[in-house]
Amino acid sequence: VQLVESGGGLVQPGGSLRLSCVSSGIGFMIAKMGWYRQTPEKQRELVADITRGGITNYVDSVKGRFTISSDNAKNTVYLQMNSLKPEDAAVYYCNAVVVRIIGGSISNYWGQGTQVTVSS
Repeated sequence: VQLVESGGGLVQPGGSLRLSCVSSGIGFMIAKMGWYRQTPEKQRELVADITRGGITNYVDSVKGRFTISSDNAKNTVYLQMNSLKPEDAAVYYCNAVVVRIIGGSISNYWGQGTQVTVSS
């Protein structure tokens, strides 16, 4: 399973960015996808995730500003980030929890990360 992220970049405080993550591979079903972020000062933290059934979860600091969504047919997850703050700056990583169709094993995969910089 490969995860490819896109959409990071530099934005001014109050601005918006949309991250995308496409998963590829065969023989698996995605159970949940999410976005994590990490800075040199902080451990990687969950930002938001979404189950295959559409149940979402957000860290308190982004509630009301970020929206996670997915397109199951395209194995893609999005993170719409509005009203960005300097403290949102981080490397954002896509995560997927997948179930192998044969055998039913569960595995965790990560993207390579995309930098989000919030600065004037």
